Amino acid sequence: MTTEHSGTSDTGVPNADPGRALGSPAWKKRFHSARLHCVRPAGADPRTALVIDNGRVSSSGRILSQIDGNWEVSQTLPFPVGFDGAISADGRWVVGLDDDGGSEVGGLVACSVDGRNRVELTPGRAAYVIRGIDFSVDGRTLLATIVDDEGFHLLSVPVPDWQSNIAPALTSSGATAQAPATETADSASGIADRAGWGTPRVVWSSTDEAWYGHISADGSLLSVDSTDHNPGVRRTAVTVIDASTGAEVAVCDDLPAGPVRAVRFSPISGDQRILLSTERSGFARPAIWDPTTGQRSDFDAMELDGELQPLDWDPRRDRILALHIDEGIHRLILIDTVAGVLEVVRDGTGSYAVPDVAAEFAYEAQSYLADGGVMCFEQSWARPPRLLRIESTSDGSEPATIIAAPDVPKGIEFTSEMIPGAEGTPVQLWWAVPSGEVRGTILSVHGGPNLVTTDAYSPVAQSWLDEGFAYAALNYHGSVSFGRALREGFWTGYGDREIADIRAAMECLAEHGIADPLSSYITGASYGGHLTLLSLGRLPDLFAGGFAIVAMADWATAFAEMNAALRPVWETVLSRGELSFEEACRKLSATSYVEQVRGSAVLFQGARDTRTPPAQARKYVDALRAAGGDVLIEWFDAGHTPTGTTLESEWLTTELELIALTEAGQRWSGSPQPRDSPQPGPPAP
Repeated sequence: MTTEHSGTSDTGVPNADPGRALGSPAWKKRFHSARLHCVRPAGADPRTALVIDNGRVSSSGRILSQIDGNWEVSQTLPFPVGFDGAISADGRWVVGLDDDGGSEVGGLVACSVDGRNRVELTPGRAAYVIRGIDFSVDGRTLLATIVDDEGFHLLSVPVPDWQSNIAPALTSSGATAQAPATETADSASGIADRAGWGTPRVVWSSTDEAWYGHISADGSLLSVDSTDHNPGVRRTAVTVIDASTGAEVAVCDDLPAGPVRAVRFSPISGDQRILLSTERSGFARPAIWDPTTGQRSDFDAMELDGELQPLDWDPRRDRILALHIDEGIHRLILIDTVAGVLEVVRDGTGSYAVPDVAAEFAYEAQSYLADGGVMCFEQSWARPPRLLRIESTSDGSEPATIIAAPDVPKGIEFTSEMIPGAEGTPVQLWWAVPSGEVRGTILSVHGGPNLVTTDAYSPVAQSWLDEGFAYAALNYHGSVSFGRALREGFWTGYGDREIADIRAAMECLAEHGIADPLSSYITGASYGGHLTLLSLGRLPDLFAGGFAIVAMADWATAFAEMNAALRPVWETVLSRGELSFEEACRKLSATSYVEQVRGSAVLFQGARDTRTPPAQARKYVDALRAAGGDVLIEWFDAGHTPTGTTLESEWLTTELELIALTEAGQRWSGSPQPRDSPQPGPPAP
C-alpha cells in the first residue's frame, strides 16, 4: 500500500508525534490469527466442506471431512482460495474466479484439492463477473451465473467423471495427498489441460438483471432469480429452465406481493422441488415449489415477527433450517415440513449467518444441515466465528465444536437498540462503550446498501474499544433482514433517508453521553464509504472526520469504469424517482457537498476496484482539496474486497494516528496542497 501525502513521519502520517505509542499488544493480537470466514458444504455429501479462512496476508482453504465418524480438517490447500471459492459435489475440486488481483472481473479456474491440476474453465471467453456458483448433486455439472457487457448468463460446464484419479480425496489423517505436479501444461499459458472438464456452454441469457443460478440434483433443470418479468426492478421471480434446451419450464412470481428467490433444489435425484424464500407478508418466509407440477407449500409462521429466512433443506427428514431475525437478533429454527412445527435450535449466542449481496453466494457464511445434524456457524461481536454441530435440542447437551475459534483477547459484547430513524421508521443501532474513560466515538455504516451489521465478530470494533473509543454500528434504510420496506427504503430519496438515520443514531448516542462532535468519526466501506463522505458534507456539525473505505464518492464519474454487473442496476435505481439520472448522481455524490465539509477525511482506495473505481475517488479528493478541505487518499493494490487481516490492522493504525493529529489540532494532510504519490498497480480493467 502506498500513501498519497507528503511530509510523512515514521508512522506514515505527516507531522504525527513519533513518540506516541499507538495500539496495545491486546488489539494487535486480534489481527494475528487467521479466523474462519465460511464453511461451504459439497453438494453430494455435506459431510465434506470447503473451509475458507481469512489469514494475515490473504485467504486460504482447507477441507472438512467426516472420516470414520470423526470430523477432521485438512492442511491448508496448496493454492490460493478466495472468498468466492466453491467445492465440487464430490469434494475433489475447488472453483473460483481468477480476477487479476481482486478486480472481480476475470475467468473461472478449477484446482484439484491436491494441487496437481489447475484448469482454466472458459478459455477464450471475454472476462466476466460471477453472480452465482452451484454444482449438481450428481457431480456432473458446474453452473455459473456470469455477467458481461452482453448481459446475464447461465453457463454450464461438464465436470470430470467422479471415478477419475486426477484429484485424490483426503487421506485418513484429513490432509490432502501431496504429490509432485504431473499435470500436462500448455507451455505458452502455464495452464494445465482440461483434465476431464468439458466445454462450457451458455444455456440461458437475459439483458435484465439475474442472479444466483441453481441446478437440480440430476442436472436436468436450472433456476435463476430473474427480473425479465419486471425489468429494472430488483424484485425477482424464479425462472426454471430446461438444462438441455434452454427452454423455460415454469416461473414462480409473487408480484405485486413481493419477490421470490430460490435457495436450493432438493438434493434427491428426480425430486425437482425448490426451496424458496418469499415475501408475501413483506417479510421473508420459506416455501417449497415444484416447477413441474406447480404445487407449492408456504410456511407462513404467523406466530413469528420479523423474518424467517430459509437456509437449507433436508427433504429426507422433512425439515428446513431457517434463520429467524426479529429486530436484528438471530435464532436458528428447524421447521418440520409435514407437521409445520417450529423448533428453536440455537439462540442467544450471537449470529448464525452473514447475508451478502452482489456476490457469488446469497450468504457470505451460513449454518447448514449435514447428515441429520445442524452445522452451526456461530459468532458474536466479542467472539470470532466457530463451527458447531448440534445433534439434538431435546436432551440439553452442548453442541460439539467442529472448528474452534482462534484465541483472541477478551472482547466486549454490544447492546442492540431500535431507534426512530427517517420518517419515524425503527432502525437498529448496535453500540458499546470501553471499560474506561471514553476518548471519542466511532459510528460505522455498512456497505451494500443491501447488507446488514449483525452480532458478528469485528476485530476492528474491539480494537477501537481497546483504544478507549465508544463504537456504534447502524442498520439504516437499505439494510436487509428487517423486511422489504426497509430494504427498499433507499430506492427513492437519494440519500435523504440514510442521512436522517445517521443523524438519529448520533442523537441517540448523544443521549447516552457518547457523541461529542469534536471527537466523533464516521466510517464505512463501499456504500458505507459513500455515506461516510456524504455525511461529512451533509452533516458537517456531527463529525470531526471520516474514514471511507472503497467509497463511492462521485456517481457520474464511476459509471465509465464500473463493472457490467452493477452498471445497469445503479442506472435504473438512480432513474427511478422524480429526478433525472444526472440530477440523482449530483444529489448522491459527495463531491456535490465539498464546500460544506469541515471535518477531515481519508479514503482507502483499491487500484483494481471495478465497483467503486479509482477515477471517482480521485475526483473527490481533488474537489475537496480545491475547496480547502483536509483529505488524504491511501492506495492499496487490490480490488473492492481485499483479503487478509494485516490490511485491516494497517488501516486502523493509520486512523488512530490521524485522530492523534486532530487531538493535537493538526490537519491530516499536513499542508493545504500535499504532493501526490503514484497510484499503485495497473489501472482497473
